[in-house]
Amino acid sequence: MIRIVASMLTADLADLGGEVRRLEAAGIDGIHWDVMDGIAVPSLTFGPAVIASARPHATVPFEAHLMIRDPDDLIERVAAAGCTTALVHPDMLSHPWRTCERIREAGMRVGVTLSPGIPLEDARWLLPLTDVLMIMTVEPGFGGQAYLTAMEAKVAEARRLLDGFEGEWELEIDGGVGPGTIAGAHGAGARTFVVGSALWRAGSFGEALEACRAACAD
Repeated sequence: MIRIVASMLTADLADLGGEVRRLEAAGIDGIHWDVMDGIAVPSLTFGPAVIASARPHATVPFEAHLMIRDPDDLIERVAAAGCTTALVHPDMLSHPWRTCERIREAGMRVGVTLSPGIPLEDARWLLPLTDVLMIMTVEPGFGGQAYLTAMEAKVAEARRLLDGFEGEWELEIDGGVGPGTIAGAHGAGARTFVVGSALWRAGSFGEALEACRAACAD
């Protein structure tokens, strides 16, 4: 079973409520909010108030991808905005363990995210606090980038790491994912996929989702 969540970076910012309604109607499994402050990564995007404004328009889970250096002050705010998962980058955190604890204390699932240049070993010690391990298949900071096929080896390594521990973790992929690339990541062991611009390039959200799921089935 796979899950597909929509990155909102390519969405119509003037109609976010309508966009999440249409995505849910098309069968999306969740909404992925890329929260950037223009410091840890170059872009400036959504904040808790924007996420909260979209929350009444869909019932699927929301997740916040915090591409922010030491985002501890935002954790309770994104939880209050309606997110049930917060994903953080250990290389952007002064105290990774404590930040993960704060996410758990706020009632959210903990996601640990690794950029392409960050080794898998940086996530191993955080696994006792982790629900989701997300591997970036592009450099963080911009939507519409090309999928880095070289990261599939890292995804496969992450799958072996998780399978070697007791417990259950969600292995998620983010970056350049679409009907033409999702099969490689799925074959490497990922089961949750952040899909962004590919959803908006398609004729409809439903067609893009069907194509992605069909590619995994094949």
